[in-house]
Amino acid sequence: MLHLRLLVPADRTDEVLQLLEKTVGTTHLVVLSGASRDPVGDVVMCDVAREAGDGLLARLREMGLDRTGSIAIEHIDLSLSRRADRAADEAPGEGADAVLWESLTDATHEESTLSATYLAFLSLATMIAACGVVLDNAILIVGAMAVGPEFGPLAGISTALVRRAPRLAWRSLLALVVGFAVAMVLTCGFSYFMDAVGLFTENRVEGPRPNTSFIWQPDWMSFVVAFLAGVAGTLSLTSAKSGALVGVAISVTTVPAAANAAVAFTYGDYAQTWGSSTQLVLNLAGIVIAGTLTLATQKLLWARHGTLPAAR
Repeated sequence: MLHLRLLVPADRTDEVLQLLEKTVGTTHLVVLSGASRDPVGDVVMCDVAREAGDGLLARLREMGLDRTGSIAIEHIDLSLSRRADRAADEAPGEGADAVLWESLTDATHEESTLSATYLAFLSLATMIAACGVVLDNAILIVGAMAVGPEFGPLAGISTALVRRAPRLAWRSLLALVVGFAVAMVLTCGFSYFMDAVGLFTENRVEGPRPNTSFIWQPDWMSFVVAFLAGVAGTLSLTSAKSGALVGVAISVTTVPAAANAAVAFTYGDYAQTWGSSTQLVLNLAGIVIAGTLTLATQKLLWARHGTLPAAR
């Protein structure tokens, strides 16, 4: 279930109430007349089944409530109510399959913003992965994968392609390209420093690394894994099951590939640099393609329920 809190101009309250009362999947309707001070108006609250949420939000935005008032949404973890159960049963489809496009766009917009925090996490993840590839330590590689925040911009590109939002696409692409460029440059500097103090050596980089050699030897299996991880990650975002993102993060060698490319470059091993860069591009492309196809499929399957809320 979702909880909606609406700030409504007083002259539009009756219109909003009529929409909410007629929409299948809504319940627990509350009206606080004159309670809103900024903007001035009424506060209207209700609970709505997740599967009816996207259509209802579309209608509220068509009414201009996002401009003249406010629309706030919260996820309800537990609702002990027969009315809520009945509302969920009456709403078309299954809540787990529903996509809240406004929520998804907002989430990917935030996750794909090029910020100091984003650059710090991506750079730190790449440096951790650099230690992992030099030491041939799979545990460090997995840890670096979990730290990396690159799935946000990848999901942003997929969302932008499906929703035809060029600004989100460019924002996400900028975060992805600039983020990896900065992380790899800093990792090169980190590698030079570690070599100077004797912690990184060329023999370790050029020697046999059975646990991490796959990072710079891309093949079609790398693309298949990236594609499957992209599907799983996209489904976890649209179904609000964020726990699955951890598994996605440690499935695809994006950050380790960038790290291996940077370390190999510092030692002049351009074969490894090229192989790692190819692995990086292959994995990024696999996730974007998978995410775009997954969202397009969900949009197509959910279209049979209509974009507008069903009447009672």
